[in-house]
Amino acid sequence: MPRTFDPRKNAKNYALSFDKLYNPIRSAMPTMPPLESRGNRPLQMSFEEHLKALIFFHIQEHTSAQHLLQVLEEDEFARSEIAPKGGIKKSSFSEATNTRGLDQFMFIFEEVQKQAAHVLPNYHPKLGNLVAIDGSFIDATLSMQWADYRKGAKKAKAHIGFDLNRGIPRKIFFTNGNGAERPFVSQILSPRETGVMDRGYQCHEKFDLWQEEEKLFMCRIKAKTVKTVIESHPVAPSSIVFYDAVVLLGTAGTSQTKKPLRLVGYEVDNVKYWIATNRYDLSAEQIAAAYKLRWDIENFFAWWKRHLKVYHLIARSKHGLMVQILAGLITYLLLAIYCHEHHNEKVSIKRVRQLRTQIQNELRNSAFSTDSNAESLQNLKEQNDWHLYAKT
Repeated sequence: MPRTFDPRKNAKNYALSFDKLYNPIRSAMPTMPPLESRGNRPLQMSFEEHLKALIFFHIQEHTSAQHLLQVLEEDEFARSEIAPKGGIKKSSFSEATNTRGLDQFMFIFEEVQKQAAHVLPNYHPKLGNLVAIDGSFIDATLSMQWADYRKGAKKAKAHIGFDLNRGIPRKIFFTNGNGAERPFVSQILSPRETGVMDRGYQCHEKFDLWQEEEKLFMCRIKAKTVKTVIESHPVAPSSIVFYDAVVLLGTAGTSQTKKPLRLVGYEVDNVKYWIATNRYDLSAEQIAAAYKLRWDIENFFAWWKRHLKVYHLIARSKHGLMVQILAGLITYLLLAIYCHEHHNEKVSIKRVRQLRTQIQNELRNSAFSTDSNAESLQNLKEQNDWHLYAKT
């Protein structure tokens, strides 16, 4: 079964903008591990049809699987260019989402992420490669027994590494709502990357471990944390930085770090921040600037949830929810590449809405053009027939 479609297979329903948005995936498809049917029954929905449907789901802000399936049946473009030939039933869509394709979705996410990292500009090269690390809760239903959180509530959690230099998601891990966040730091960070984390990641034992693993990090800590000063560094009176020293953190004999750390304190809007780090190559002001960028991951989560409807559940299994989240991340990466290449801008809801409008306008124009060509051919045929009869 071919993995890619001819984007112009039906000129009447061809949308150039959607084709441009989807284009980065085409270069990744040839090396993707194939999705094969389990058993003798053929696949009712290919991987690419499944992927396109979920991208369409996020772009169009659909609110449920039923909403998506209705559009795939009734919308001419979706029915012709996205849905499987002959349509897709709810049971087949559910089976595809909840039982297969996870490896392929992860592969496409990783490949498109590499493309985005190559295409998008590095906005903070002097600060090094910064990766914000945080978890985001996903409200689950009580029937989702695997999503343990607390009595009377179910939640899942996405643990995401976010490239602060380019403003895109980089890695993802998935657990139930009770899943610990700190163990994923070592898995998310690659060599020469600096993890930027909030107070929830403060753990003196982990600070020692990450240094042993040669992982770089900046982590906000609690102001009341005990500090043993090894070496103090001067700070400028006019700077937002009020503290810069090499310290041991924690109480000696109990929770104290074994390896020294740099501790930078700065104040913004009457709020004091204490940042523990093993980055000694940056100035204290650069440490403060780098930590401020951590808010970008919070903004990403908020925008992603609100405008791409990522957390409107279309699956109840852990497998299916991971597929949905990966599709949402892939959609965001495609938008990041598209907005940069065609508008030289970051992703915004203005450009997403504009894209939706362009797709609809292109469909109308292509339909009009196709109908006009058909009418011209019919008129030409009638003229030829008239000349033929006139000669007799």
